[in-house]
Amino acid sequence: MQQLMWFRSDLRTQDNTALSHAMSSGATIALYLVTPGQWQRHDDAPSKVDFWLRNLAELSKALAALNVPLLVRHCHDWHEAPAQVAEVCHEHNIIAVHVNEEYGINESLRDRQVCAYLSQQAIAWHSHLDQIFFKPGSVLTRSGGYFQVYSQFRKVCYERLHTALPALIAQPKAQTPQAISSDTIPETVEGFATPSDSLRLLWPAGEEEALQRLQRFADEQVAYYKDERDFPAKPGTSQLSAYLAAGVVSPRQCLHAALAANQGEFDSGNPGVVTWINELLWREFYKHTLVGYPRVSRHRAFRLETEAVPWRHAPEELAAWQEGRTGLPIIDAAMRQLLETGWMHNRLRMIVAMFLTKNLLIDWREGERFFMRHLIDGDLAANNGGWQWSASTGTDAAPYFRIFNPISQSQKFDPDGQFIRQWVPELAGLNKRDIHDPSALGGLFAPSGYPRPIVDLPRSRERALAAFKNLSAREVPA
Repeated sequence: MQQLMWFRSDLRTQDNTALSHAMSSGATIALYLVTPGQWQRHDDAPSKVDFWLRNLAELSKALAALNVPLLVRHCHDWHEAPAQVAEVCHEHNIIAVHVNEEYGINESLRDRQVCAYLSQQAIAWHSHLDQIFFKPGSVLTRSGGYFQVYSQFRKVCYERLHTALPALIAQPKAQTPQAISSDTIPETVEGFATPSDSLRLLWPAGEEEALQRLQRFADEQVAYYKDERDFPAKPGTSQLSAYLAAGVVSPRQCLHAALAANQGEFDSGNPGVVTWINELLWREFYKHTLVGYPRVSRHRAFRLETEAVPWRHAPEELAAWQEGRTGLPIIDAAMRQLLETGWMHNRLRMIVAMFLTKNLLIDWREGERFFMRHLIDGDLAANNGGWQWSASTGTDAAPYFRIFNPISQSQKFDPDGQFIRQWVPELAGLNKRDIHDPSALGGLFAPSGYPRPIVDLPRSRERALAAFKNLSAREVPA
């Protein structure tokens, strides 16, 4: 009754649905596929690939304590997955393969192809709900469709949580030792540069680290989350997004830690806890959107009429945005944080996305791709959802006329300029009034070595409003 647990974006032993089912069904072997061609096609960041590999090494140790050997197979991309998985099954007399569901169109196609290939060889395929709270297709509108408005989706989720709270799954007990050795985990993969030691130190690998972060946040910070989450100079966020994206910690573990900090309440009680659970449900919403509206996995706008937005081809302005030299301090600080740490504060993600798509009127897909190529927490659903929200092309998106002013956002959320001084040191000598807009000082008093703004904010705002107002109501072909 030999079982195979195929790990993907679920690199943990605790609260792992597929692993639990596999080990309760028989002697279990684990598998991980290294697929550099697929990762490049998905624009996965070198820091993210490095983070996966470091977590895979920690996972191998955790599995060894359960006497589960971890095999690593290399293939270019997912086209080779059916043959690779089947080969492992034949080599070790596997009768069933267990996986946790994934939701992008490429992931779904891969799993259908592997399932079909294995079924031809009488090998069972078991796919388990694990990455989200509710199975896609089970949270629907009254007319039977997928939700397009988050608040309505959340209301149904609240009703479900009141009646069927997703339970944590106990870590399996160690099985009888297997006569199979685990494979060596690669430390690097061709095509992906090794990130700096300073970046790696910011993101230690392993379940133990992830759970410690979660517990610290629940004990010390979540109560203040609502009030402090928008201030990038404060430690107001959980710093768990990279661990969630790789599945080193689960949404269920996050939910239960939050509930424990709020006397079991998720929609009342401490506002900080309620707000953080709300963010977990946003993450859920975007995963469901991938399934209900697969065009968003194909680089298409959710709101099809916005495919007609006359996006500008402005490579020099795009490069200035990418490199943190726009002349707008909060934009440049945020982009430099991303380049150096592989992560960006969520409030800043919205500010820089609106600047690119509205003030520069550059296609949101350019920003989405650049983020994926640099984010250690890169996740298709969350990244696409966030970009399309900011660009006013997505589900429940910001109205096109709601355009963040980066200077007023900076004044509001980095009032003393502390975050700007950290990442734009050439402005460190400015006072807290002038640091948000050095160009207002005039050429004589402006700091040397810092560029003037690449765009006039009021004029660019009017240009964006005109571009969106002129959209016809016609739908372009899906």
